Amino acid sequence: MSVALRLTAAQMAVVAELSAYGRELDGAGAVQAGSAFTDIAPADELIRSSPEAFVFGVLFTQGIPAERAWAGPYLLKRRLGHLDLARLAADPDAIDRALGMKPALHRFRHTLPRWIAQAADRLLSEYRGDASRIWAPGSSVTEVSDRLSAFSGIGRKKAAMAVALLGSAFGVVLGGTECGTVAYDVQVRRVFLRAGLVERDTPGDVSRAAAAACPQAPGSLDLPTWLVGRQTCRPRAPSCDVCRLGAVCPRRVWFTPQGVGAARNA
Repeated sequence: MSVALRLTAAQMAVVAELSAYGRELDGAGAVQAGSAFTDIAPADELIRSSPEAFVFGVLFTQGIPAERAWAGPYLLKRRLGHLDLARLAADPDAIDRALGMKPALHRFRHTLPRWIAQAADRLLSEYRGDASRIWAPGSSVTEVSDRLSAFSGIGRKKAAMAVALLGSAFGVVLGGTECGTVAYDVQVRRVFLRAGLVERDTPGDVSRAAAAACPQAPGSLDLPTWLVGRQTCRPRAPSCDVCRLGAVCPRRVWFTPQGVGAARNA
């Protein structure tokens, strides 16, 4: 039987600031890049207007900067001339060639085409070609996380990120928010470690800390924490004095994630 974590006063101050930041971001409709998914306006519009492109964008978000990843579906569409699900499912080799054209759209140029083709096939066979059915009205956080995790190339980490974005960027309302969590992402891990919310960098520790910090909706901490990590709590030379958490963070800057995702995503 697990024992519920109790937060210290210092930890509660950090959580209060992260929660306040999250509410501000929700009010502004902000996403990972601050106000847009990517700095390419047509790419951002595609992600916002096409649920299928959003799912493909989630597939792209691995091993490359977030802005570049979210631009991936748009750039792939430009090279292929389409994002037709039936054609994508039938011809992964065409996806491979398009991704590999210089400049390559992704470092996993031979793995990502298979993921995209398989995702297109799943969207056709299970969701009638409409990715928004994954998060249909009445769905819970757990159900949507499970559905996304069933796609090749989307594990629990990516699913948690996607669920958080569906709420913060698209206003999707899901039940069971208390069952959500933060993504085990290098930015989140770094902030949790340095801000004193965890002592160990493990998926379980990070998840339990998020649940203790915000039991009604742990996933609501994902975006504000990610942005703090991306913008100020950098791996080297963190900008503590201008950080959103600067006044409440213990500034344990010697802590840094190791292993999973740390080197390539920092």
